[in-house]
Amino acid sequence: MTEPTWQSAAPTPPPPTPAVPPPPAPPIAAQPAAAHRAQQLTPSDELRGALAALRTEVGKAVVGQDAAVSGLIIALLCRGHVLLEGVPGVAKTLLVRTLSTALALDTKRVQFTPDLMPGDVTGSLVYDARTAQFSFREGPVFTNLLLADEINRTPPKTQASLLEAMEERQVSVDGTPRQLPDPFLVIATQNPVEYEGTYPLPEAQLDRFLLKLTLPLPERDQEIEVLRRHAAGFDPRDLAAAGVRPVTDAAQLAMARAEVAQVQVAPEVLGYAVDICRATRQSPSLSLGVSPRGATALLATARAWAWLAGRGYVTPDDVKALAHPTLRHRVQLRAEAELEGVTAESVLDTVLGAVPVPR
Repeated sequence: MTEPTWQSAAPTPPPPTPAVPPPPAPPIAAQPAAAHRAQQLTPSDELRGALAALRTEVGKAVVGQDAAVSGLIIALLCRGHVLLEGVPGVAKTLLVRTLSTALALDTKRVQFTPDLMPGDVTGSLVYDARTAQFSFREGPVFTNLLLADEINRTPPKTQASLLEAMEERQVSVDGTPRQLPDPFLVIATQNPVEYEGTYPLPEAQLDRFLLKLTLPLPERDQEIEVLRRHAAGFDPRDLAAAGVRPVTDAAQLAMARAEVAQVQVAPEVLGYAVDICRATRQSPSLSLGVSPRGATALLATARAWAWLAGRGYVTPDDVKALAHPTLRHRVQLRAEAELEGVTAESVLDTVLGAVPVPR
């Protein structure tokens, strides 16, 4: 599969960096079975162009994180959540703020700390002395894009307060469920190099993140561009001055999701995705393989990637392209494998090389 062709007046975005790897070429399987081609969707150029403009708009403020932007767009199309991992100072917060501005969506940030309580995230009942009644005060989770900054610095009981919101898109307080806005996306960040005073996310919560994206340090020319912008007066706290404007909205995003849901998947490709996930459960280097939820996530991200490429069907290349960001956080290494220097990435590489590709 080749890099998606964006139909837009904006310049063609650069190929993604390793966090969401570009699909290999040439394609392994060019088209699905004839029965699927008969009902094949033709993706809307207008909708794909709107998302191309979204990438360009984010690029006005964020330099060198094109792969993360691609991953966030896929998550929006799949109604999934994202775990961002990167050292401090690689524009994780700026990326989320710029994305919400370009989408005209509401965003809130929660700094997760050891003393943060579940009610500080979801909201709580507050007694009103004037009416002698309790009223519900919404927490920051009632937004479109929730930035959970350094989520691994808060205790498990507060981390767990997001489970219902992420899975059911609602919050239950005092037995009463309250629906969250649509779209609703949790973008959590964590620091990969500092673990003192942190609480690793439990597997049950990690499995609820659609993607885990790694934000690398920029290349030399990209870092020079960052400094050039700051020298010219760029202020990351004033996105309007940087020229960031809304280029699409929730309505267009909903229409794009509806098209992604119609992308066809041949039985052979479904079997390929399942075989990849099942192979992780048999790997001697892993104590925990990919769950069936992970398999459905891989299917969803592959369909979104195919739609962005302008196709109404999924190829095995789409599955391979999204395997790493979709599955890397769903596997757990054995202690002896870690001591030998094995990583989740290397295990997934081995699995992808061993599972037969349908022709």
